[in-house]
Amino acid sequence: MLISKETFDTEISLCQKMFKKKASCAWGKCENCAVPLLLQKLYKGEVIEETLAVKEFKENSLK
Repeated sequence: MLISKETFDTEISLCQKMFKKKASCAWGKCENCAVPLLLQKLYKGEVIEETLAVKEFKENSLK
């Protein structure tokens, strides 16, 4: 684990707010963004690569 749960939750909440507000941020459009995936990798060491798994993870984490 490279980041704490607290840091993960804080950063994901920023993604959630931007997604709900306008579906984009300074990084780009949410549909093309890999920041939630990077946060997951840094928090749990889990790499999500399969297309369906990426879609499901992003849908669940941005709600």
